[in-house]
Amino acid sequence: MDTLAILDRLVGFATVSRDPNRPLIDFVRGFLAGHGIESEIVEAEDGRKANLFATIGPKDRPGVMLSGHTDVVPVEGQNWSHDPFRLRVADGHAYGRGAADMKGFVASALALAARAATRTLETPLHLAFSHDEEIGCVGVRSLIDRLATRPLRPKLAIIGEPTSMAIATGHKGKLAARATCCGVTGHSALAPNALNAIHLACDFVGALRGLQGEIERDGPRDGDYDIPYTTLHAGRIEGGTALNIVPERCTVDFEIRNVAEDDPEAILTRLMDETATLVAAQRARFPQADIGFERLNDYPGLATPASSEAVAFLRGILDESALRKVAFGTEGGLFSQRLGIPVLVCGPGSMEQGHKADEFIALDQLAACDRMMDRLLGRIAA
Repeated sequence: MDTLAILDRLVGFATVSRDPNRPLIDFVRGFLAGHGIESEIVEAEDGRKANLFATIGPKDRPGVMLSGHTDVVPVEGQNWSHDPFRLRVADGHAYGRGAADMKGFVASALALAARAATRTLETPLHLAFSHDEEIGCVGVRSLIDRLATRPLRPKLAIIGEPTSMAIATGHKGKLAARATCCGVTGHSALAPNALNAIHLACDFVGALRGLQGEIERDGPRDGDYDIPYTTLHAGRIEGGTALNIVPERCTVDFEIRNVAEDDPEAILTRLMDETATLVAAQRARFPQADIGFERLNDYPGLATPASSEAVAFLRGILDESALRKVAFGTEGGLFSQRLGIPVLVCGPGSMEQGHKADEFIALDQLAACDRMMDRLLGRIAA
C-alpha cells in the first residue's frame, strides 16, 4: 500500500476524540505485523483507546522517532460537501477529516515502515502513535511514562503536525483551567438582593482581559510567533437556569498560551490574586461569594535551539529548510520535558486546512513528506 491508499484507510476510521481509536490502532498493528514489525500497545484504562509504539531495526541503540496522533476533531455543525470519513481525491487534494491533521503524516510514516522492514537499519526507526491529542495531549502521557522507564530513549523525535514541511523548532505552552463563580440566588424581580454569578463571572472575564492587555503591552515577546506574546482566552461560559432566577453558579473555561519566557503558573497566580480582590468586595453583603479554580489540563511549550544537531539532521533530508514556530501545541513539549530528547515539528499540509469542513491535504505535500521519509531511510540504513 502506498501513502494515499493507507490514508484512505485511516480517514475511514472516525476517531473523534470522544470516540474509541482502537479500531484504527488495531489496523495499524495488523499492517505492521504484515511486514514483520512487532508493536507495543499502551491501552487507556477502559481499553477503548490506545497508543502504539514500534521499533524497526536494532533495539540496542537510540533511534529516530516519528510521532503522530490518531484522533480528530468533531464534524458536527460543519457543512461538509461529502462524507468526512471517506477520502475523496480531486483537483490535486485529498479531502477527509484528519487528512491534514494529521493522518497524512501517519500514512507516510507507515509507508516508510513497510519500506524500512526490507532494509538493514544501522539506526532504528521508532513509530509513536497516540490518542486524545486534540483535547490536550492527554493520551500520549501513558506512552511517555512507559518510555521513561527504559534505559534507551530515542535520540530525535519528529512530530508530524502540518507545517507545510517547514521545520518548527517551538510552540507555546498551554494551561487550561475553569473558574467556578458562586453567588446567591433569588427572584429576578428582587435581583439587587441577590448576587448574580453570571455578573461575577463577567467581572472575572474583565480581570482576565485586563491582564491580557498588560501582557500584550509589557510582557515578553517572541517575534517568531504570529502572535508574539502570551495570550489569555475565555473560551466557554455556562450558568443560569431560567431568566427569572438570579443564577448562583457560573463557570468560565479559560486558557493561557505562553511564550517560553513567561511562566504560566505565575500568570495564573496573578489572575487568582486579582479574582480574590473581586470576591472580597462582595463578601461584606454576600459571605457565600466565591470564585474557585480547577486546573483542567496543561502541557509545556517546545523550544529546540535552531543551532542544534537535530535541526541540522532534519534540514539534510528536506527539500527546503525554513525554520518557524507554530501557534498550535503538540506532544513535543512533553517528549522534550519528560524524556530529554530533541524534538522538532515537521509534517505535510497546513493547519489552515485543519479542523474545517472539507479538510484536505495537497497531494504534493504528501509527496514531499514521502521524499523526506525516503531520505530518512537512506540516512539510517546500513
